[in-house]
Amino acid sequence: MLIKANDPKRKSWLKVEKGCDFPIQNIPFGVFITKDDIITIGTRIGEYAIDLGAFHQLGYFDDVPLTDDMFMQDSLNDFISDGRKTWRLVRNKIAEVFDAENPRLRDNEKHKEIIIFNLEEVEMLLPISVGDYTDFYSSKEHATNVGVMFRGKDNALMPNWLHMPIGYHGRSSSVVVSGTPIRRPYGQSIPKGEETPVFGPTKSLDMEVETAFITTDANNLGEPISIDEAREYIFGMVLLNDWSARDIQKWEYAPLGPFLGKNFASTISPWIVTMDALEPFRCESPKQDLTPLSYLNQKTTNNSFDIKLRATLETENGDINELCKTNFKYLYWSMEQQLAHHSINGCNVRSGDMMGSGTISGPTKNSYGSMLELSWAGKEPITLKDGTTRVFFNDGDKVILKGYCKNDEVSIGFGKCIGKILPAVKPK
Repeated sequence: MLIKANDPKRKSWLKVEKGCDFPIQNIPFGVFITKDDIITIGTRIGEYAIDLGAFHQLGYFDDVPLTDDMFMQDSLNDFISDGRKTWRLVRNKIAEVFDAENPRLRDNEKHKEIIIFNLEEVEMLLPISVGDYTDFYSSKEHATNVGVMFRGKDNALMPNWLHMPIGYHGRSSSVVVSGTPIRRPYGQSIPKGEETPVFGPTKSLDMEVETAFITTDANNLGEPISIDEAREYIFGMVLLNDWSARDIQKWEYAPLGPFLGKNFASTISPWIVTMDALEPFRCESPKQDLTPLSYLNQKTTNNSFDIKLRATLETENGDINELCKTNFKYLYWSMEQQLAHHSINGCNVRSGDMMGSGTISGPTKNSYGSMLELSWAGKEPITLKDGTTRVFFNDGDKVILKGYCKNDEVSIGFGKCIGKILPAVKPK
Protein backbone atom coordinates (compact mmCIF):
# COMPACT_ATOMS: atom_id res chain seq x y z
CA MET A 1 0.00 0.00 0.00
CA LEU A 2 1.37 3.40 -1.00
CA ILE A 3 2.13 5.93 1.75
CA LYS A 4 0.07 8.70 0.11
CA ALA A 5 0.35 10.84 3.24
CA ASN A 6 4.06 11.39 2.54
CA ASP A 7 3.54 13.24 -0.76
CA PRO A 8 5.98 16.16 -0.39
CA LYS A 9 3.93 18.35 -2.75
CA ARG A 10 0.77 18.13 -0.64
CA LYS A 11 -0.40 21.28 1.15
CA SER A 12 -3.03 21.60 3.86
CA TRP A 13 -5.91 24.06 4.13
CA LEU A 14 -4.82 24.50 7.75
CA LYS A 15 -2.11 27.12 8.17
CA VAL A 16 1.35 25.60 8.62
CA GLU A 17 4.33 27.90 9.12
CA LYS A 18 7.46 27.17 7.11
CA GLY A 19 9.81 24.88 9.05
CA CYS A 20 7.06 23.68 11.41
CA ASP A 21 7.67 20.19 12.84
CA PHE A 22 4.14 19.14 11.93
CA PRO A 23 3.32 19.67 8.25
CA ILE A 24 0.59 17.56 6.65
CA GLN A 25 3.28 14.98 5.76
CA ASN A 26 3.87 14.20 9.45
CA ILE A 27 0.46 13.24 10.91
CA PRO A 28 1.70 11.96 14.29
CA PHE A 29 -0.55 10.45 16.95
CA GLY A 30 -1.13 11.52 20.53
CA VAL A 31 -3.70 11.76 23.32
CA PHE A 32 -5.08 15.00 24.72
CA ILE A 33 -7.82 16.41 26.89
CA THR A 34 -9.99 19.10 25.32
CA LYS A 35 -11.32 22.31 26.84
CA ASP A 36 -14.55 20.35 27.43
CA ASP A 37 -12.65 17.80 29.58
CA ILE A 38 -12.95 15.08 26.96
CA ILE A 39 -9.98 12.73 26.53
CA THR A 40 -9.43 11.77 22.91
CA ILE A 41 -6.85 10.39 20.51
CA GLY A 42 -5.71 12.96 18.01
CA THR A 43 -3.20 14.14 15.48
CA ARG A 44 -1.56 17.48 14.78
CA ILE A 45 -1.11 19.67 11.73
CA GLY A 46 0.72 22.97 12.25
CA GLU A 47 -0.45 24.52 15.51
CA TYR A 48 -3.76 22.64 15.48
CA ALA A 49 -4.79 19.54 17.41
CA ILE A 50 -7.29 17.34 15.58
CA ASP A 51 -9.78 15.24 17.53
CA LEU A 52 -9.81 11.89 15.73
CA GLY A 53 -12.64 10.60 17.92
CA ALA A 54 -14.94 13.34 16.58
CA PHE A 55 -13.43 12.99 13.09
CA HIS A 56 -14.39 9.30 13.12
CA GLN A 57 -17.88 9.82 14.60
CA LEU A 58 -18.67 12.43 11.93
CA GLY A 59 -17.91 9.93 9.19
CA TYR A 60 -14.54 11.01 7.85
CA PHE A 61 -13.10 7.49 8.18
CA ASP A 62 -16.08 6.14 6.25
CA ASP A 63 -14.03 3.77 4.06
CA VAL A 64 -11.48 2.73 6.71
CA PRO A 65 -12.41 -0.41 8.73
CA LEU A 66 -12.26 0.78 12.35
CA THR A 67 -14.17 -0.05 15.52
CA ASP A 68 -16.55 2.71 16.62
CA ASP A 69 -14.52 3.54 19.73
CA MET A 70 -11.04 3.24 18.20
CA PHE A 71 -10.12 6.88 18.89
CA MET A 72 -12.37 7.47 21.92
CA GLN A 73 -9.84 6.05 24.38
CA ASP A 74 -7.17 7.33 26.73
CA SER A 75 -4.28 5.58 25.01
CA LEU A 76 -3.13 4.59 21.54
CA ASN A 77 -2.57 0.94 22.50
CA ASP A 78 -5.59 -0.53 20.71
CA PHE A 79 -4.94 1.52 17.58
CA ILE A 80 -1.32 0.38 17.57
CA SER A 81 -2.47 -3.24 17.98
CA ASP A 82 -4.42 -2.97 14.72
CA GLY A 83 -1.18 -3.08 12.74
CA ARG A 84 0.60 -1.33 9.90
CA LYS A 85 -2.23 -1.58 7.35
CA THR A 86 -4.59 0.34 9.64
CA TRP A 87 -1.93 2.92 10.56
CA ARG A 88 -1.27 3.59 6.90
CA LEU A 89 -4.95 3.76 5.91
CA VAL A 90 -5.65 6.22 8.74
CA ARG A 91 -2.73 8.52 7.88
CA ASN A 92 -3.64 8.45 4.19
CA LYS A 93 -7.26 9.37 4.95
CA ILE A 94 -6.29 12.25 7.26
CA ALA A 95 -3.93 13.59 4.60
CA GLU A 96 -6.71 13.35 2.01
CA VAL A 97 -9.29 15.19 4.11
CA PHE A 98 -6.91 17.97 5.15
CA ASP A 99 -5.49 18.43 1.65
CA ALA A 100 -5.81 22.03 0.47
CA GLU A 101 -7.90 20.95 -2.53
CA ASN A 102 -10.44 18.90 -0.54
CA PRO A 103 -13.53 20.93 0.46
CA ARG A 104 -15.26 18.16 2.44
CA LEU A 105 -14.20 19.34 5.91
CA ARG A 106 -12.55 22.57 4.82
CA ASP A 107 -15.91 24.12 3.99
CA ASN A 108 -17.91 22.60 6.86
CA GLU A 109 -17.66 25.19 9.63
CA LYS A 110 -19.85 23.23 12.06
CA HIS A 111 -17.67 20.12 11.82
CA LYS A 112 -14.44 22.14 12.05
CA GLU A 113 -15.59 23.61 15.37
CA ILE A 114 -16.01 20.08 16.76
CA ILE A 115 -12.87 18.50 15.31
CA ILE A 116 -10.15 21.18 15.35
CA PHE A 117 -8.59 22.88 18.37
CA ASN A 118 -5.82 25.39 18.80
CA LEU A 119 -2.96 23.74 20.67
CA GLU A 120 -3.37 26.05 23.65
CA GLU A 121 -6.91 24.71 24.08
CA VAL A 122 -5.76 21.14 24.79
CA GLU A 123 -3.56 19.43 27.36
CA MET A 124 -1.30 16.70 26.04
CA LEU A 125 -1.33 13.41 27.94
CA LEU A 126 0.88 10.33 27.87
CA PRO A 127 0.12 8.83 24.43
CA ILE A 128 0.37 5.17 25.42
CA SER A 129 -0.15 2.96 28.41
CA VAL A 130 3.45 1.79 28.74
CA GLY A 131 3.34 -1.88 29.62
CA ASP A 132 7.09 -2.42 29.63
CA TYR A 133 10.05 -0.14 29.14
CA THR A 134 13.50 -1.31 28.07
CA ASP A 135 16.50 1.01 27.75
CA PHE A 136 19.39 0.07 25.49
CA TYR A 137 22.99 1.26 25.46
CA SER A 138 23.48 1.48 21.70
CA SER A 139 25.75 4.46 21.06
CA LYS A 140 29.34 3.34 20.63
CA GLU A 141 30.61 6.87 21.22
CA HIS A 142 28.67 7.16 24.48
CA ALA A 143 29.67 3.71 25.73
CA THR A 144 33.31 4.45 24.86
CA ASN A 145 33.29 7.83 26.60
CA VAL A 146 31.82 6.41 29.80
CA GLY A 147 34.20 3.45 29.65
CA VAL A 148 37.23 5.72 29.28
CA MET A 149 36.14 7.77 32.31
CA PHE A 150 35.72 4.81 34.63
CA ARG A 151 37.92 2.02 33.22
CA GLY A 152 40.51 3.74 31.06
CA LYS A 153 41.03 3.84 27.31
CA ASP A 154 42.25 0.26 26.96
CA ASN A 155 39.12 -1.20 28.60
CA ALA A 156 36.54 1.33 27.48
CA LEU A 157 34.11 -1.11 25.83
CA MET A 158 33.11 -4.21 27.74
CA PRO A 159 33.86 -7.49 25.87
CA ASN A 160 30.18 -8.12 25.05
CA TRP A 161 29.36 -4.67 23.68
CA LEU A 162 30.29 -5.28 20.01
CA HIS A 163 28.45 -8.62 19.97
CA MET A 164 24.93 -7.64 21.09
CA PRO A 165 22.74 -4.68 22.03
CA ILE A 166 23.13 -4.15 25.77
CA GLY A 167 19.99 -3.14 27.66
CA TYR A 168 18.17 -3.18 30.97
CA HIS A 169 14.52 -3.13 32.01
CA GLY A 170 13.34 0.24 33.29
CA ARG A 171 10.28 1.31 35.23
CA SER A 172 7.20 2.03 33.09
CA SER A 173 5.17 3.68 35.88
CA SER A 174 7.52 6.68 35.97
CA VAL A 175 7.44 7.38 32.23
CA VAL A 176 5.88 10.86 32.02
CA VAL A 177 4.81 13.20 29.24
CA SER A 178 6.70 16.35 28.30
CA GLY A 179 6.03 19.24 30.69
CA THR A 180 5.75 17.08 33.80
CA PRO A 181 8.02 18.52 36.55
CA ILE A 182 10.92 16.31 37.61
CA ARG A 183 11.50 16.01 41.36
CA ARG A 184 15.15 15.65 42.40
CA PRO A 185 15.42 12.13 43.82
CA TYR A 186 16.83 10.92 47.14
CA GLY A 187 19.09 7.92 47.43
CA GLN A 188 22.37 6.50 48.68
CA SER A 189 25.71 7.58 47.28
CA ILE A 190 29.33 7.16 48.26
CA PRO A 191 31.45 10.31 48.71
CA LYS A 192 34.82 10.26 46.99
CA GLY A 193 37.44 8.56 49.12
CA GLU A 194 34.87 7.25 51.61
CA GLU A 195 33.79 3.69 52.37
CA THR A 196 30.45 4.42 54.03
CA PRO A 197 27.48 5.68 51.99
CA VAL A 198 25.47 8.79 52.75
CA PHE A 199 21.77 9.43 52.15
CA GLY A 200 20.37 12.54 50.53
CA PRO A 201 19.26 14.24 47.30
CA THR A 202 21.33 13.43 44.24
CA LYS A 203 24.08 15.92 43.50
CA SER A 204 24.57 14.59 39.98
CA LEU A 205 21.22 14.89 38.20
CA ASP A 206 21.78 14.34 34.49
CA MET A 207 19.88 14.13 31.21
CA GLU A 208 20.18 11.45 28.57
CA VAL A 209 19.39 12.58 25.03
CA GLU A 210 17.57 9.59 23.56
CA THR A 211 14.78 8.47 21.30
CA ALA A 212 12.44 5.55 21.93
CA PHE A 213 10.45 3.35 19.61
CA ILE A 214 6.95 2.07 20.35
CA THR A 215 6.01 -1.51 19.42
CA THR A 216 2.82 -3.24 18.41
CA ASP A 217 1.86 -6.78 19.45
CA ALA A 218 4.79 -8.67 17.99
CA ASN A 219 5.09 -12.27 19.18
CA ASN A 220 3.76 -14.95 21.46
CA LEU A 221 5.68 -15.97 24.55
CA GLY A 222 8.49 -18.31 23.50
CA GLU A 223 8.56 -17.21 19.84
CA PRO A 224 11.47 -14.91 18.88
CA ILE A 225 11.04 -12.03 16.40
CA SER A 226 13.12 -12.47 13.25
CA ILE A 227 15.58 -9.71 12.37
CA ASP A 228 13.97 -9.65 8.90
CA GLU A 229 10.49 -9.07 10.35
CA ALA A 230 11.31 -6.74 13.25
CA ARG A 231 10.67 -3.57 11.24
CA GLU A 232 6.99 -4.50 10.82
CA TYR A 233 6.38 -4.33 14.57
CA ILE A 234 7.66 -0.79 15.17
CA PHE A 235 4.85 1.80 15.17
CA GLY A 236 6.77 5.02 15.66
CA MET A 237 9.21 7.06 17.72
CA VAL A 238 9.30 9.71 20.45
CA LEU A 239 12.01 11.83 22.02
CA LEU A 240 13.15 10.50 25.39
CA ASN A 241 15.03 12.15 28.23
CA ASP A 242 15.95 9.26 30.50
CA TRP A 243 16.95 11.22 33.60
CA SER A 244 19.86 9.83 35.62
CA ALA A 245 21.15 10.37 39.14
CA ARG A 246 24.79 9.54 38.45
CA ASP A 247 26.00 9.42 42.05
CA ILE A 248 23.18 7.09 43.15
CA GLN A 249 23.71 4.92 40.07
CA LYS A 250 27.47 4.67 40.57
CA TRP A 251 27.03 3.26 44.08
CA GLU A 252 24.20 0.83 43.32
CA TYR A 253 24.88 -0.52 39.82
CA ALA A 254 27.07 -3.51 40.76
CA PRO A 255 26.13 -6.29 40.29
CA LEU A 256 22.65 -5.85 38.77
CA GLY A 257 22.85 -2.51 36.97
CA PRO A 258 20.67 0.65 37.09
CA PHE A 259 17.93 0.89 39.70
CA LEU A 260 16.99 3.95 41.82
CA GLY A 261 19.41 6.15 39.90
CA LYS A 262 17.22 5.71 36.82
CA ASN A 263 13.65 4.74 37.73
CA PHE A 264 12.46 8.04 39.22
CA ALA A 265 11.49 9.64 35.88
CA SER A 266 11.75 9.25 32.11
CA THR A 267 10.24 12.04 29.98
CA ILE A 268 8.86 11.48 26.47
CA SER A 269 7.51 13.86 23.84
CA PRO A 270 3.70 13.71 23.48
CA TRP A 271 3.38 13.01 19.73
CA ILE A 272 4.42 9.62 18.32
CA VAL A 273 5.89 10.14 14.86
CA THR A 274 5.21 7.06 12.75
CA MET A 275 7.90 5.09 10.97
CA ASP A 276 5.97 5.75 7.75
CA ALA A 277 6.43 9.50 8.22
CA LEU A 278 10.16 8.99 8.87
CA GLU A 279 10.71 6.71 5.86
CA PRO A 280 11.99 9.50 3.55
CA PHE A 281 14.82 10.12 6.03
CA ARG A 282 16.15 6.57 6.19
CA CYS A 283 19.95 6.47 5.91
CA GLU A 284 22.94 4.17 6.16
CA SER A 285 23.78 2.69 9.56
CA PRO A 286 27.33 2.89 10.95
CA LYS A 287 29.48 0.03 9.70
CA GLN A 288 29.70 -2.52 12.49
CA ASP A 289 33.16 -3.58 13.65
CA LEU A 290 32.28 -7.26 13.86
CA THR A 291 29.80 -9.34 11.88
CA PRO A 292 27.07 -10.06 14.45
CA LEU A 293 25.64 -13.52 15.01
CA SER A 294 23.10 -14.56 12.39
CA TYR A 295 20.00 -13.61 14.42
CA LEU A 296 21.31 -10.00 14.50
CA ASN A 297 22.76 -9.84 10.98
CA GLN A 298 20.70 -7.49 8.79
CA LYS A 299 20.66 -7.92 5.02
CA THR A 300 20.09 -4.19 4.53
CA THR A 301 22.48 -1.36 5.37
CA ASN A 302 20.05 1.58 5.43
CA ASN A 303 18.83 0.76 8.92
CA SER A 304 19.03 4.21 10.50
CA PHE A 305 17.41 7.64 10.20
CA ASP A 306 18.85 11.12 9.85
CA ILE A 307 17.16 12.62 12.91
CA LYS A 308 18.84 15.78 14.18
CA LEU A 309 18.70 16.06 17.97
CA ARG A 310 19.35 19.04 20.19
CA ALA A 311 19.39 19.66 23.94
CA THR A 312 19.11 23.09 25.52
CA LEU A 313 19.03 24.35 29.10
CA GLU A 314 16.71 27.17 30.12
CA THR A 315 17.76 28.75 33.42
CA GLU A 316 15.34 30.42 35.83
CA ASN A 317 16.26 33.84 34.42
CA GLY A 318 15.05 32.72 30.98
CA ASP A 319 18.43 32.27 29.29
CA ILE A 320 18.55 29.53 26.65
CA ASN A 321 21.85 27.66 26.57
CA GLU A 322 22.65 25.09 23.90
CA LEU A 323 24.10 21.94 25.45
CA CYS A 324 24.56 19.61 22.50
CA LYS A 325 23.67 18.73 18.92
CA THR A 326 23.71 15.07 17.98
CA ASN A 327 22.00 12.69 15.54
CA PHE A 328 20.14 9.39 15.73
CA LYS A 329 22.20 8.07 12.79
CA TYR A 330 25.24 7.68 15.07
CA LEU A 331 23.67 4.71 16.88
CA TYR A 332 25.68 1.51 16.39
CA TRP A 333 22.84 -0.95 16.99
CA SER A 334 19.65 -0.51 14.95
CA MET A 335 16.10 -0.67 16.27
CA GLU A 336 15.55 -3.96 14.42
CA GLN A 337 18.62 -5.46 16.07
CA GLN A 338 17.43 -4.24 19.46
CA LEU A 339 13.98 -5.79 18.98
CA ALA A 340 15.32 -9.08 17.60
CA HIS A 341 17.77 -9.38 20.50
CA HIS A 342 15.11 -8.44 23.05
CA SER A 343 12.93 -11.35 21.92
CA ILE A 344 15.53 -13.99 20.98
CA ASN A 345 14.95 -15.74 24.31
CA GLY A 346 11.18 -15.83 23.68
CA CYS A 347 10.31 -12.64 25.57
CA ASN A 348 6.92 -11.45 24.30
CA VAL A 349 6.60 -7.85 23.11
CA ARG A 350 3.24 -6.08 23.32
CA SER A 351 1.46 -3.03 22.00
CA GLY A 352 2.67 0.12 23.74
CA ASP A 353 5.99 -1.30 24.89
CA MET A 354 8.72 1.33 24.77
CA MET A 355 12.35 0.72 23.80
CA GLY A 356 14.87 3.49 24.55
CA SER A 357 17.93 3.94 22.38
CA GLY A 358 20.29 4.79 25.20
CA THR A 359 22.18 8.08 25.27
CA ILE A 360 22.96 9.23 21.72
CA SER A 361 26.43 10.73 21.44
CA GLY A 362 28.37 11.69 18.34
CA PRO A 363 32.08 11.91 17.55
CA THR A 364 32.67 15.48 18.78
CA LYS A 365 32.34 16.98 22.24
CA ASN A 366 29.40 19.22 21.31
CA SER A 367 27.54 16.07 20.19
CA TYR A 368 27.75 14.26 23.53
CA GLY A 369 24.26 13.46 24.82
CA SER A 370 24.76 13.73 28.59
CA MET A 371 26.20 16.17 31.10
CA LEU A 372 28.43 13.36 32.35
CA GLU A 373 30.23 13.49 29.00
CA LEU A 374 29.89 17.21 28.30
CA SER A 375 31.56 18.06 31.65
CA TRP A 376 33.76 14.95 31.43
CA ALA A 377 32.67 13.62 34.83
CA GLY A 378 32.84 17.10 36.35
CA LYS A 379 36.39 17.95 35.32
CA GLU A 380 35.29 20.47 32.67
CA PRO A 381 32.38 22.59 33.96
CA ILE A 382 30.12 24.24 31.38
CA THR A 383 29.79 28.03 31.57
CA LEU A 384 26.31 29.39 30.84
CA LYS A 385 25.24 32.79 29.46
CA ASP A 386 24.61 34.19 32.94
CA GLY A 387 28.15 33.32 34.05
CA THR A 388 27.14 30.40 36.24
CA THR A 389 28.53 26.93 35.59
CA ARG A 390 27.05 23.45 35.44
CA VAL A 391 28.53 20.03 35.92
CA PHE A 392 25.09 18.54 36.42
CA PHE A 393 21.70 20.26 36.73
CA ASN A 394 20.44 22.65 39.41
CA ASP A 395 16.93 22.93 40.80
CA GLY A 396 14.94 25.26 38.57
CA ASP A 397 16.76 24.22 35.39
CA LYS A 398 14.52 23.34 32.46
CA VAL A 399 15.92 20.81 30.00
CA ILE A 400 14.47 20.85 26.49
CA LEU A 401 15.06 18.20 23.84
CA LYS A 402 14.12 18.74 20.19
CA GLY A 403 14.37 16.48 17.16
CA TYR A 404 13.62 16.80 13.48
CA CYS A 405 14.40 15.47 10.00
CA LYS A 406 14.83 17.66 6.94
CA ASN A 407 15.46 17.23 3.24
CA ASP A 408 15.00 19.47 0.20
CA GLU A 409 11.25 18.90 0.16
CA VAL A 410 9.92 18.62 3.70
CA SER A 411 10.75 18.83 7.40
CA ILE A 412 9.31 16.38 9.93
CA GLY A 413 9.76 16.93 13.66
CA PHE A 414 8.88 15.61 17.09
CA GLY A 415 8.18 18.89 18.87
CA LYS A 416 9.67 19.31 22.34
CA CYS A 417 10.46 17.04 25.26
CA ILE A 418 10.60 19.25 28.36
CA GLY A 419 11.30 18.67 32.03
CA LYS A 420 11.85 21.28 34.76
CA ILE A 421 13.73 20.16 37.86
CA LEU A 422 12.08 20.75 41.24
CA PRO A 423 13.80 20.55 44.62
CA ALA A 424 13.88 17.23 46.45
CA VAL A 425 11.25 16.52 49.09
CA LYS A 426 12.77 14.93 52.17
CA PRO A 427 11.32 11.47 52.88
CA LYS A 428 9.21 11.24 56.06
